Formats: sequence, C-alpha cells, structure tokens
Amino acid sequence: MSFPTHRPRRLRQSPAVRRLVRETHLVPSQLVLPMFVREGLSEPAAISSMPGVQQHTLDSLRRAAVSAAEAGVGGVMLFGVPATRDATGSGADDPDGILNVATEAVVTEVGDALVVQTDLCLDEFTDHGHCGVLAADKKAAGGRRPGQPVVDNDATLERYAAMGVAQARAGSALLGLSGMMDGQVAAVRDALDAEGFTDTLILAYSAKYAGAFYGPFREAVDSQLKGDRRTYQMDSGNGREGVKEALLDVEEGADVVMVKPALPYLDVLADVRASVDVPVWAYQVSGEYSMIEAAAANGWIDRRGAITESLLGIRRAGADAILTYWAAEAAGWLREAL
Repeated sequence: MSFPTHRPRRLRQSPAVRRLVRETHLVPSQLVLPMFVREGLSEPAAISSMPGVQQHTLDSLRRAAVSAAEAGVGGVMLFGVPATRDATGSGADDPDGILNVATEAVVTEVGDALVVQTDLCLDEFTDHGHCGVLAADKKAAGGRRPGQPVVDNDATLERYAAMGVAQARAGSALLGLSGMMDGQVAAVRDALDAEGFTDTLILAYSAKYAGAFYGPFREAVDSQLKGDRRTYQMDSGNGREGVKEALLDVEEGADVVMVKPALPYLDVLADVRASVDVPVWAYQVSGEYSMIEAAAANGWIDRRGAITESLLGIRRAGADAILTYWAAEAAGWLREAL
C-alpha cells in the first residue's frame, strides 16, 4: 500500500502547535460587559433568569466596573432602570436620571481604563415598553387594527437626539443606538455635532432581529412591554436586509455597526463584516447566556468550554468585539491562558 508523499497534515499534534496555527484569537479587550443599574435599590438584586447577573446599585455598579477594568475588558455598556416611567421616556435625557447619573459615576471611576458606553433607547424609560414614542395609527396600515398604537418614527428621533446629547454630557464615549428607528444614526450624529460632541462615537444596532432570545433581558430591565417589536425590529428570515441596514448606517455616520443576537445570525455577521469598512460588533444576548447557564447547571454541558467556544465562534464569524454577560469572567480565563 502506498500513501501520498505530501498528504495534508491535520494540525492537531500538540497544544503548542495548535496555539501556533490557530486562525482566530480572542483577547479580553475584545469583550464588552453589559451592566444594569436600577434606581432606588439599597442592595444589588439578582436576575432570576440570568444566574450571576444583577441589577446594580450605584455603589455596586462602580465596584463591578472596577473589576471589569482589572480583568482587562474593552468596555462596559450601561442600561438604566428608572423608578418611574412615562409615555415619552422623559427620564432618558434627564441629567438626574439613573442612566446619566450612573454614567458619570462609572466614567469617574474607570473612564481611563475602558470605554464607558450607554444604551440609547427609550424602552427602559417608557411606561409602554416600546423603543419609541407611540401614536395612534388611524389608517391601520400594514394590517394593524385602527387605533392600535404604533411607534412614531420622527417623534422618536427627536427623543433619541436629546438622549444622545444627555449621555454625551454625562461622559459616555460611545452611544449604542439600539432602537431600530429609520434615520436614527443621522439624527443623533447631527445633534451631537451641533453640541460640540464630535468625538462621541456611535454604535448602530444595524441588524437587530425580532425574536425569542430577549426574554431574560425583559426581566433585567423590568420591561413594561405588551406585545412585540416586530414592526421595527428585523424579520429573522432576512439576511440580505441586515447587510443593507448596516450599509445605510455607515453612510449616515455610524462608527461601529452591530448584529444582534449573535448565535442565530452568524451568517449575517459574516456578511456584514465582508460588506463594511468599520468595526463590526455582535451582542451575545440574554437568551444565549441563559441557555448555556441552564444547561451547565443541569450538568448537560461543560460550562467553561461552552462559553469559550461560543465566544470564539462569534469572533470567527467576523465580530471585532462582543457584548457578553460573561465578559469579565471570560477575560479572566483568557489572561490565565497567556
């Protein structure tokens, strides 16, 4: 029996060889930690559907941000949970609102060590839980019932612009535009520039899909949503549309574009990465987190292995950075491996 003289080698001989020839690498600075801060708490509150994740007080938020910085993560993304809400989300651009106060606190604590980022969306601040200002749809367009509330895109853009300026004044270095309104990047960019915040970065959630993976997040922000957001978030069957939205956001001035969720949309992530010349990030959302935690708690999978493999898969698909609730913990593992 003869064998090819130069048959291909399977690069799996030893750990050292595997490290040397690895195509995709993950480092702590590529991870961003989402964090929740809730107004009125006297101590951190556990989120039952997201084991290990908390709603923070201002003090515990500061401590967690310091720990994240010490772990070497690239940034933190802050979400505020106010004590009171109203129809227009007025707390979102209030300088004394929980998110803006928390931003100032975290910037003071760790702003030189990592990138302090803020979620720019109204859903946490509205009493109806939608990402924008509602208006009665009297024409029943798109098959909606007459009088059914729908999001008023233009009125929402005005609120986003005010929110963006407020967050920039609080010290946020990067604004995460997650509301999926048409024209949101241009509206916020214009407002920032007019107020002199020309160096404040915009992260556009360009391909944010409506679906089943956000459930635990609703508990994390005490969402008041009834129904769904399918009229403004993307259909899960549309891949090319995700690329189109990313290209539009870059044209409007986005500094970074996002694909969300990560795991079910790795193909979209790869296509977006191949189509734009700005950084592309992905959000490993609450449902992705909770699935692995639940399976690991039942002994069905290796927790650390599954977390690491999921993050590496998102990087391999093209993400330059990943928002993940495991950011600080995973960063610690990565530093151990150096």
